Amino acid sequence: MKNQVEKFVKEYVTSYKSHVHVHTNWGEPIVAFADAQDPFFPKLKEIVDPEHLLPCDLLADAKTVITYFVPFMKETVLSNSKEKSASRQWAQSYIETNKLILDLNIALSNMLKKHGFKTATTLPTHNFDETKLVSSWSQKHVAYIAGLGKFGLHHMIITEKGCCGRLGSIVTNLKIEPTERSAGEFCLYKLDGSCGVCIKKCNFKALKAVGLDKHACYTECLKNAETYAALGLADVCGKCVAEVPCSFINPSKLEERFKAVRSSSHRPK
Repeated sequence: MKNQVEKFVKEYVTSYKSHVHVHTNWGEPIVAFADAQDPFFPKLKEIVDPEHLLPCDLLADAKTVITYFVPFMKETVLSNSKEKSASRQWAQSYIETNKLILDLNIALSNMLKKHGFKTATTLPTHNFDETKLVSSWSQKHVAYIAGLGKFGLHHMIITEKGCCGRLGSIVTNLKIEPTERSAGEFCLYKLDGSCGVCIKKCNFKALKAVGLDKHACYTECLKNAETYAALGLADVCGKCVAEVPCSFINPSKLEERFKAVRSSSHRPK
């Protein structure tokens, strides 16, 4: 079933525009799997919030958490890299991708139910406490546990296809072998201190090397939501991830290749 799930997610995203009127284009998703009993899940009650849900809170006999990353296309990201406020294209992509994830989770649930398995889902966003600004089901932390990627300095998940896109997840009692978590860092700043571009890209000084001022960040997101209210709920910014080394790739792999080339060029002839 693992291959069937991966194929279903990828084909659903590819074909979405053929039956739903949207403006957004997406790249091919990445899919990963976590054991619902992974000891990292209980730790989220310490790392994120004491009220953070466990997979078994969503589904009593949960065995697997399926998580996926739907990447934005380059034109969407570049549209958001110049002006101080979020671009209209970025805001629209955020709204339309949230709808895609909701529809995909329903379709994936129906597919799994046809094979005799139970499922449970949560919202892809807007499931957080607006005072504490913490989520009851953090898509980012779930993605990390499933080996989908690693946290960057900007507090977003960097996948093999970068950090510009949206995350979704679904809990099921289907047992699927978990994805192995990478041992190394993906973020160049965390790897060797060689980056930090995301801090410079934050126009509002909310992001710093020592942390993120969530309330300052959310204030700007709400301003963008007001600007694009006619489109739907677009409480986003995304400046810290637009046109940075990890926007579209896992930059640590490039760094590994550069180091190998530099090393080989200095070897005795």
